[in-house]
Amino acid sequence: MKRLLLLAGEESGLLYAREIAEKARAAHPGLEIRGYADSGFATHDLAVMGFWPVVKKIFFFLRVKKTLERVIDTWRPDAVCTVDYPGLNLKLAAYAKTRGVRTVHVVCPQVWAWKAGRIPKIEAALDRLCCFFPFEPKLFRPGFAEFIGHPLASAFAAEEKVEVEGGQRKVLALLPGSRLGEIEKILPTLLAAVEGVAVEIVIPAANERAEQAIRRIVARRVGDADGAGRFRIQRGGARELLRRATCAVVASGTATLEAALARCPTMLVYKVDRLLAWFARRVIKTIRHVGLANIIWEKCDPAAAAGGPGPMPELLQEAFTSANVRRQLDLWLSDETARQAAMRRLDAAMDYLRVTGDPLGRVVDALECPTARV
Repeated sequence: MKRLLLLAGEESGLLYAREIAEKARAAHPGLEIRGYADSGFATHDLAVMGFWPVVKKIFFFLRVKKTLERVIDTWRPDAVCTVDYPGLNLKLAAYAKTRGVRTVHVVCPQVWAWKAGRIPKIEAALDRLCCFFPFEPKLFRPGFAEFIGHPLASAFAAEEKVEVEGGQRKVLALLPGSRLGEIEKILPTLLAAVEGVAVEIVIPAANERAEQAIRRIVARRVGDADGAGRFRIQRGGARELLRRATCAVVASGTATLEAALARCPTMLVYKVDRLLAWFARRVIKTIRHVGLANIIWEKCDPAAAAGGPGPMPELLQEAFTSANVRRQLDLWLSDETARQAAMRRLDAAMDYLRVTGDPLGRVVDALECPTARV
C-alpha cells in the first residue's frame, strides 16, 4: 500500500485517524496519506449536527463531496479508510469502491438504533466494517463486520482511577460538548446547576473555538471570563480530568464513554432542536437509552438492564434542567456509597469492550488484506 485516503470529519474521529495513520506508516514506510484537510476542508466546518444546520450548508457539503471524488479519481489511492462521520464518509467510500479502491470504515453507523434498512447499502459501499461494540457485527452478513475492541478501552486498560482521598478538594468536571451549537444549548444550564457548589469546577474545551465559546458564556453569566475564580477553563485534558474527578456532567457523545472508562460517576445530558427531538422519538424504537455506556449495558446484558438503573443517569430535552442536574450532583458529592455504586456499574458495562490485542492495528490489517482476520 502506497497511498491511503483517510477521512475523519469530527474531532473524535480525528483522534482515531491519527493513530491509524501512525500504525499504517509503521507498517508501510513511505506511505502517503491524505484527508479532508489536504483538500482545504477544516474539521470545524465539517462537524455540523442537526437538520437545519446541515440544510443551510448543503452546497458546501456538495462541494466537499465533488472535491473528494476528484481526489479519488486523480490521486488513485490504494485504499480508503473512513472513520465515523457516516453521512458523507459512506458516500465517498461507495464512490471509491465503484472505482476499484478497497474501502474500510471504522465505527459502525448506529443501525441498531434506527434505519436498519441502511444495512444493505453499507454492505454494498464497503469491503470491511470495523466495529467498536461487540453486538454490532451480528447485524451484518457473516465475515463483513468485525468487533475489533474499543481503542479507548485499550487506552484506559492500564490506567487506574485517581481516587479522591479524605480531606482532598473534590473536583467536578463539566463537559458541554465540542460543537458550538451544543455548548450554547447545554453550558448555561450546567452553570445554573452548579451555582453555590463548593468544589473545584473544571471545564475542558476540545479546541480553540470551543474554548472561546465557553469563556464567552461563562463571562455572560458571572461577569468575567474566568468565572471570578469559580471555574477553571482549560484547553484539552478531558481524559486526565475525568480520571481524577469526583463526578461529572457530560454532553452525549464519545466523552461519555471516556467518563465511563475513567470510572467517573457521570450524568449524561443533552438537548437538541425540537424538530430533531420530535423526529428522533419517532424513529428510534429499538433502544431505551442514548448514552454509549447504557446502550452497551442494555445490549450485552438484557437481564440486568430490565431489572435495575443504568450505569449513567440520562437527562434529555425537557428533563435536562438545572434542578435535576443539581439533585444528582449533590448525591455523588455527599454520599461516597452512592458514588462507589455508580463506579461498579460503569465497570460492569465497560468490561464488554475489552479485547486482547491492538484495535486500530486491526484496522491496518483490514486495509491491506482482503481476508483480514474475523
